[in-house]
Amino acid sequence: GQGVDEPLSPTGFKQADAAGLFLSNVKFTHVFSSDLLRAKQARKNKFCKDLEIKCDTRLRERKYGVAEGRPLTDLKAMAKAAGEQCPAFTPSGGETLDEVRERARDFFEFLCQLAVEVEQKDQEVHGAASRTSEMYEEGSVFPWTGNHSVHELSSANSGASELLLDANILVVSHGAYMRNWIGYFVSDLKCTLPANLTKTQLSSVSPNTGVSHFIIKLENRTVLKPEIICVCLNQDSHL
Repeated sequence: GQGVDEPLSPTGFKQADAAGLFLSNVKFTHVFSSDLLRAKQARKNKFCKDLEIKCDTRLRERKYGVAEGRPLTDLKAMAKAAGEQCPAFTPSGGETLDEVRERARDFFEFLCQLAVEVEQKDQEVHGAASRTSEMYEEGSVFPWTGNHSVHELSSANSGASELLLDANILVVSHGAYMRNWIGYFVSDLKCTLPANLTKTQLSSVSPNTGVSHFIIKLENRTVLKPEIICVCLNQDSHL
């Protein structure tokens, strides 16, 4: 939850280091993190060393109220006593799933607007020849895509080759929050999912330092109709 702001454990630091190494050849343009200590302590990769990690309270874990700092078994017992089941159950003082999803929606719309502004500024500096293509030619190397480029993955799913906005954003958050965010992508924004993804995988909480990769395309460079393609979900091969 939010009320117990514990640092990473020794195992957590090892997992964070492994994730940083796993992502070491991905060039990020922006890094955002939950302001909770266990998220902020995640290591940067070599391309992030000159980037500021911007902390945002909208990325905090779901608030669990009276259940925070207690074992998961206690939360499940509270839910059972109330005649409900996790994760839909909301403890006293906690956030509902709808409230968490609203935070996720608000932050995602902020990211889309950021991407549009990045491109607009780039166009002002470089004119019609955006440095987007330069960025991907030098190339972010995504370890889970094999020999496929971001352009190829995007085109294969949409049937058309479109210029990607010049933003490659790393977001560090928490398991229950991200599960709700992905639910928002799927149910509200009709995100395209990998063909081999099961319903169980879709509803599961990401393992610690799990990585999910989404390609976002904005119609006419507006934030109104984002097209979302899930490349991978809760990837943990680095652990």
